[in-house]
Amino acid sequence: MKQELTPFCDVLAYCLMPNHYHLLVRVKNLNELTGSELSVVISRKLGTLQSSYTRAINRSFKRHGSLFQQKVKAKHILKYGHICFHYIHQNPLKARLCSNLQDWEFSSFPDYLGLRNGSLPNKVLALDILDVSSSSEILLKESMQSIEEGLKDSFY
Repeated sequence: MKQELTPFCDVLAYCLMPNHYHLLVRVKNLNELTGSELSVVISRKLGTLQSSYTRAINRSFKRHGSLFQQKVKAKHILKYGHICFHYIHQNPLKARLCSNLQDWEFSSFPDYLGLRNGSLPNKVLALDILDVSSSSEILLKESMQSIEEGLKDSFY
């Protein structure tokens, strides 16, 4: 993921689920590409990542076919970044895949709590632009608050 995406965007949050994944990224300002060209490049990179991951899992488990529910879908989110950050990390808890957010190892949440020192999420940038707390205690409390369905529908 680092090799494919980080030249074009900063990963702020991620969560890998059994049949889908979420990424919150901030697209870098690359002067040599227009906005539409950059969108095409990022979509292709995400498609490549998804295909590569699916092939690896299929090979490992001697299976075939699609792994994810949907094709790559991207949304441009300006003012709801902090809500998306928490929504992404709440996914495994809401799906009952774990009993504590910090226990789901396939997300960036343990990195933000200081339980792991992952290098994929750009934590400094995320804390700066998303209005999330750098305090583990406050972040955990904020992340446990439920996202209102009506608000969630407004950006998905």
